[in-house]
Amino acid sequence: MGLFSRRRRSASAAAPDAVPEKEARAATLAYLAEFVATRVGVEAYVEPRTNVTQTTVMLVATDGEWTRRKVPDERTAAALARELGIPVYDVQRTGYPQRVRDWNARQRIERQRRAAERG
Repeated sequence: MGLFSRRRRSASAAAPDAVPEKEARAATLAYLAEFVATRVGVEAYVEPRTNVTQTTVMLVATDGEWTRRKVPDERTAAALARELGIPVYDVQRTGYPQRVRDWNARQRIERQRRAAERG
């Protein structure tokens, strides 16, 4: 074995609580489909792979509520958006919509208000 080669873990050596890839993919698809079905005006924003994270897709509703999930690559994210029937954008070209920042600000204010009431 070379100095920088990688050893593959066998299926039996996988973590005992690890979810099989097929099940994880189905769960992610179900979650994203539920998000789209229960929110208005959802759009997909594809976020590129970085040194720290893999490619992700961020779904954003009209009110700014959002969710993010890992995807294998940009093509998969675009195919997923088409399957869900929502528009898809490359976040490097469009940036994030202002409504995401507004929603985050509202959530932060609400958390601070609740914390002040408790303590």
